[in-house]
Amino acid sequence: MLHSLSGQLGERFLAPVGSHCILELYDCSEDLLNNADFVQQSLRDAAKQANATLLNEVLHQFEPHGITALALLSESHISIHTWPEVGYAALDVFTCGSHTDPEEACRYLIKAFRAGRHSMKNLRRNPPPMALSLCPSSAPSSVVDELVASATA
Repeated sequence: MLHSLSGQLGERFLAPVGSHCILELYDCSEDLLNNADFVQQSLRDAAKQANATLLNEVLHQFEPHGITALALLSESHISIHTWPEVGYAALDVFTCGSHTDPEEACRYLIKAFRAGRHSMKNLRRNPPPMALSLCPSSAPSSVVDELVASATA
């Protein structure tokens, strides 16, 4: 029996499945990059700018400085890692679905963190070239068997 992929793909098999922006911010304010409330609110606002649905948030502030934060989205995620001591932040904005715009979230984040300069790359995320054949756990699929056999050969 042929099934579609799970998660953000829902009941459809799409190509590409999403867009993953890799964003680097340089020459940012040390105060902004080390402000947990500001970082968390910026990720929330970026999710809204991307037209994404915020599900949950995680944030950790390091001592003496630096933050790692994640905004879990229904459509995937936005993450940030900051190095305030050098004015640098590394971000990922990954969204699935045609209703989202991760580049809009990136444009918002560039302005929010007042980056002196930035670098952004957009990667299209694509599923395998063929639909996956999934079967009940009691009966492994021939596609999976073939993949396992070729990987161990």
